[in-house]
This record gives sequence, C-alpha cells and structure tokens, in this order.
Amino acid sequence: MASFLQVENISKSYGEKVLFEKICFNINEGDKIALIAPNGTGKSSLLKILAGVDTSDRGGELKFMKDIKVAFLDQNTDFNPQNTLYDEIYSRLGEKYDVIKQYEAAIAAADERLIERAIARMDAVDGWSVEQRIKQVLSSMKLTRMDQKMGELSGGEAKRAAIALMLLQEADFLVMDEPTNHLDIDVIEYLESHLQKARCTLLMVTHDRYFLDRVCNTIYELDRGELYIYKGNYSDFLEKREERYTNMQANIDKARNLLRRELEWIRSTPQARTGKARYRVNAFYDLKDRASENLGRKDVTINIASSRLGGKIIDCEGVTLNFGERKMLDDFTYKFSRFERVGIVGKNGVGKSTFLNLMTGDLTADKGKVERGETLRIGYYRQSGISFKPGQRVIDVVREIAETARTADGESISITSMLTKFLFPVEDQNKLVEILSGGEQRRLYLLTVLMQNPNFLILDEPTNDLDILTLNVLEEYLLSFKGCLLIVSHDRYFLDKIVDHLFIIREGGQVKDFVGQYSEYREYIKELESEQARQAKIEAEKAQRQTAPTQDRSTDAPARKKLSYKQQRELEALEQEIPQLETEKSDLEEKLSSGALSHEELTAASERIGELITLIEEKEMRWLELSEI
Repeated sequence: MASFLQVENISKSYGEKVLFEKICFNINEGDKIALIAPNGTGKSSLLKILAGVDTSDRGGELKFMKDIKVAFLDQNTDFNPQNTLYDEIYSRLGEKYDVIKQYEAAIAAADERLIERAIARMDAVDGWSVEQRIKQVLSSMKLTRMDQKMGELSGGEAKRAAIALMLLQEADFLVMDEPTNHLDIDVIEYLESHLQKARCTLLMVTHDRYFLDRVCNTIYELDRGELYIYKGNYSDFLEKREERYTNMQANIDKARNLLRRELEWIRSTPQARTGKARYRVNAFYDLKDRASENLGRKDVTINIASSRLGGKIIDCEGVTLNFGERKMLDDFTYKFSRFERVGIVGKNGVGKSTFLNLMTGDLTADKGKVERGETLRIGYYRQSGISFKPGQRVIDVVREIAETARTADGESISITSMLTKFLFPVEDQNKLVEILSGGEQRRLYLLTVLMQNPNFLILDEPTNDLDILTLNVLEEYLLSFKGCLLIVSHDRYFLDKIVDHLFIIREGGQVKDFVGQYSEYREYIKELESEQARQAKIEAEKAQRQTAPTQDRSTDAPARKKLSYKQQRELEALEQEIPQLETEKSDLEEKLSSGALSHEELTAASERIGELITLIEEKEMRWLELSEI
C-alpha cells in the first residue's frame, strides 16, 4: 500500500511532563489504527497534532500524500448553541452545501426565477445526490428534528451530530477521539458497520473493544513516551504486548548479569582500568542505564474493601413514576439478591438514569414501594462525573471522604498511598482537579466512590473516558466485588464480561428481565426483528393475493411472465395448498382448546400442528421465491 502519512520526530510536553518525544511512524493508505495508552499520557495530544489542530514541540514533520482531506472528531465538538441542527450542519460543509441551502430557500420562497437558478447550480455541483447523502447520514444518526437548536441537544445527540458532520466531509483520513462515548448501541453498530466497509484511512482512540476489534487492523501503543506497533486485533495486541514485556524483561536481566561482571572490572585498580580501551568504560555506563530500567507497569491497582451486605437489599413493589404525561416506570416489582450483577440497557432518553435514581432514593415513586435493607451502602458513580470546587486539589477531594482507606485485606492505608495506586503519584496529588484530563478526572471520581466502601455499586456509563488498561483492572475488581452491581453501559464488551442478566427498559416504563449476556440479547433482538419483517412481508403478500381478481393473477405481475410452465403450475398449487393447511391448523387449535379430546388425541393434534407450522413456513417461503422471479 502507498505511504499515506509519514510522521517524523514529533514531540509534546506540558510543563515538565514529557508525553512523547521525537516519535516516528508511517501510516499506509487503508490502515485502520486504534491508539491505546493510559489516560494522561498523550493520546488526544497525538491525535490533535495529526489532525492539524495542535503542533509538535521542537520541530517535527508530517508528510501527507498529496491532496489528502482530513476530518477530525474531537471528544467534544463546539457548536453554536443558537444555530438549528440544519444550519449547523450545512454551514460547516462548504460550497456544495451552500448551493443546496440556496435551492431549499428558493423552494420555500416559491420564487420561480430563484428556483430556476438554484436548479442550474444544483445540477452543476450534483447537489441532488449530496442532499440525499445528508439525509441518509442524519437519519442513520437518528437526527430527524432539523429545526432543533444545538443548545437544546442532549450529550448523545450532540455527539451524533458531530459524527454526522465528520462522515459528511467524506475525508480520506479520519482522526477520531472516543467516537462511541455517549452513543446508544444502534448508532455504535451503524458506525461500526460503516467504518468496516469504508475505503478510508483511520486513526482513533476508543475504549470499546468490540468496536476496536471489528474496525481496526493495527494497534499503536503509547508506552513511556515510545510508540509500539502491533498488526492484528485487540486479542493479538494483548498477546504481543505481553510477549514484548517478557522480552524486555529478559534483556534487562541479561544486562544486569553483564553489569555485575563489568563492575568487577570497573572497580579494579586505576592502573588496570586505564590500560583498557576507553570505549569499554563508555559502554559500561550505557549498560548501567539499561540494567537500571524499571518495567513496573503503571496500571491502576483496585483493592478497596466493601461493607458487609445483609439479607435484605432493595425490594421494589409496584413502583410507578411519571414525568408529566410520560410514564418512566410502570408497576415494577423486583427483589435484588446478594451478589447480583445486573446490566441496564435501553435507548437514549428511555429512563435508565431515572431508574438508578429511584433505586438510590434520589427520586421518589408516585406509586409503589422501594424498601432498602439496613446494611445497604450505595456507591453511585454518576454519568455527570466528579463534582469539585474551583481551586480544589486532587488530595483535597479524597480527603473530604476519609483520611485513610480500607483495603479488601482489612489493611488501613493512607490516602496518599491509595492515590498512588490509582496512578496519582505524590508529585501529582497537589494538582488542581480542573487541569486533569477527562480520563484522569474519571479515575479520581471512581476512587472517591469506592473509598466509601459500598456494598451496592451503581455505575452509570463507567467506561466513558476510561482507558482500556484501566477498564481491564476495573473489570477484574468488579468480578470479585462482594456486593451487588447495577450497571448502565453502552459498552458491549464490558457488559458481556461483568453482568449476569439484563433489565431492558422500554418506552412506557416497561422493564423486561433477560437472563444472559448482552451479545445474546442483541442476537435475540435481530432474529426477532428479522422474523417480524418476514411475517409482515408474508402477510402483505397474502393480502395482495386475496384481493387480486382470480382471472388476473397470471398477468398482473410482470415478473410472473418469466416463470416456466412447471413453475407456474407449482405457484398455482401453492396458492391452493397454503389456505388449506392454515384452515386445518385453525381447526386443530380450536379442538385443542375445547377440552373434549382424549390424551391420545391431544398428543396427535399437537404433533400435527407442529408439522403444519413447518409445512406452511416452507410453502410460504417457496411461494415468495416464485412470486419474485
């Protein structure tokens, strides 16, 4: 593949903190790359340099293939809050889109002279297909209210608008920073499918491991300021990363063995040493640097105690909540059991966070009861994130909760030590919270929730802004958590790994309990939708068949003229057989319901109904095949 982008000697620092220095790499046309690194180590900074939003320190160079168009999706896109969605999208997309706006304005004004001019311009720039493309992308992003003000959009809607804008630019190189944050599953799966098929070059940061696995063919890891490249998916990365650490450790051990021998020489008498070649003395100091390298991995360590959980946890009976005329929860009854791990899923805006707030007591039900056990201690990780005062420092936020933390082993440790385990070394503990990256703030927030030693942990979108390495550690902690878990998440991998069953919240406040993994639920839904679509098509065809005049059936559909004589006879036979089989099935169902059949007759009737269902399905499918020729 052709070289798409050459990156040479780029660097980035903030104050004394060096994120990366003089890193070089090459991106080939068609590469789809995921960038992985702990939060606060320079992922977003690297993306912004490649997107042209920021610049490298101390020189460095980006060499793009000629005439490359770059589109950048930032974690937060600034929109004009007073603009409508229509104006915001069209105003950012250049000359073609100005032509489309002029055409639509002419139509709205009903001015024939303006319409004629606008049509000529639309023809010149192929505005018709462009307009269709805009509508298709916005529809796929579930953005239908074009007159809605940008300032009125939810976080999820604003994210979808930003993604639509990026896709509509039809750029050659997509740079995406956490594209799946705040998206519901349907939109994530659409974007996943689009990027799988798209002939574009891509570099992105994402914590969604299914998304990463299905879209990307290469992984870049930023580790201690160095960039490492792995071909393959996420599973390949984990395996090769472990292999890299093993090899590095072996080289360090080898260097340490050599160093011991060299020390004997370097400590020999000055006369002996000066008789040796000077290069060996210099090599000694290089060897000393390699031998002293520390490969201690900077991963979060979560080892915080939970409180004892009694027999009664949260009991819900007939819980109903309305917001005005909208029913958010309808007659919900459930008793939580010890050590349950429940995932909550549903479309954006359906009431998932409302459900959590009812469980915690932040909201009160209109009807029904929510009873909480005496030993219940809730830890609530909210989607809104950490709350802190202006000028507050990292250590002050934790100190408000406790001066010490209790570990799962029963040990009491200082908050300084606990912060260090959460990757806030002593020198960072006096930093202002407001200057931390989004991921660092999320990590600090997680610590403040866990330090309260909850036995019922409620997590509302915990994966947003957490890096993959921290997520791995969090998942292991949650799997061993000695309490109940209630989790809202759009991260399919996270849900599959952690929860035992799902609460599916639907519009109208209905809650369905689904036992199984999230991926199993998605497959169930897809099969159900496919079956419903198939049945709807069969019913439509059946209705058409019944209303069409008998004498016209062989001539009213042009496609049937292509049927052979044998196929035509088969089709006519099916049109007689299917109603007969359906009549037989209905008659048997009535007999089964009558209560007048003997045990043997019941068994025979049940078996025959099963056979009829299979026969009807087979013959209807064959009828569809023939009718579509």
